[in-house]
Amino acid sequence: MRTAVDISMYPLIGDYLLPIQAFIDRLNTHPGLIVRTNALATQIWGELDQVMAILTEEMTRAAADAPQLVFVMKVLPGLAPP
Repeated sequence: MRTAVDISMYPLIGDYLLPIQAFIDRLNTHPGLIVRTNALATQIWGELDQVMAILTEEMTRAAADAPQLVFVMKVLPGLAPP
């Protein structure tokens, strides 16, 4: 099943831009995902199982690098990219 995920990452540290950009850059390395970023969030499209596995991996890595952070995520099953 195809899905769209809207995710925002909020590091609770002084230099917040570096962890956010690193997270987005890593998402862009995964083939099969469509990743688009705007000022408020990043949208990801792909197969649900693949998207969730990648998000689990990358969120775990982000939390190891910046342990004080918050993710806000919406998952919309069945959507294709615009």
